[in-house]
Amino acid sequence: MLTLLQSGGEWTATELAERLGTSVRTVRRDAQRLRRLGYTVEARPGPGSAYRLSPGTRIPPLLFTADEITALVAGLHLIRAFLPEEAVASSALLKLDQVLPRPLRRRAAATDLATEVLQQPGAVVSAATVGVIADAVAEDGRLRFRYTDQHGRPSTRLVEPYRHFLRAGHWYLVAFDVDRDDWRTFRLDRITGISRVAGTYRPHTFPDRSIEHWLTTDFGRATHGVA
Repeated sequence: MLTLLQSGGEWTATELAERLGTSVRTVRRDAQRLRRLGYTVEARPGPGSAYRLSPGTRIPPLLFTADEITALVAGLHLIRAFLPEEAVASSALLKLDQVLPRPLRRRAAATDLATEVLQQPGAVVSAATVGVIADAVAEDGRLRFRYTDQHGRPSTRLVEPYRHFLRAGHWYLVAFDVDRDDWRTFRLDRITGISRVAGTYRPHTFPDRSIEHWLTTDFGRATHGVA
């Protein structure tokens, strides 16, 4: 949103929502968040409400410590390892290099050079799929997709996503399956044609104290081996 506002002119809430692939309500919330961060975002109220950056608004520099840069670069290496077909991590590293002051650029370059992630080859997942799921979780949105199980059987699923996670080289989605009225896990590399469903829902309460405990106790049905 900040990038669009920086391009100049006035943007209606609807235009911003369409460009960002989100809702008008989320646009309003993001505008408030930008104001709290020190950006002078002006709003024209009423029907067709619009936003713009106040003339002369200075964009604060990125304020990272050296250790924060180390964490960011190491994290991007992990993303690059587990999303091998995507260029997003590499492009993010390049952009960091362009905006950081010289001392932090040196730390970023050192971390980039020194860090290597060793992993068994896993199934390829796109950053776009991960992003669609993340947006739906944050905005209480349902998802529809085609799924092929481990036996090669296809089905269409309507789910309320809860979390996605990385485990043993594979990305998974934990979600409430609306048609089956139960919680399910889905391997992301077996999902195709994923899309948001219009509207929002009231999230179901996850049935266990953590995803890890749920998985290691046969989805909450077993308790052996649990302290």
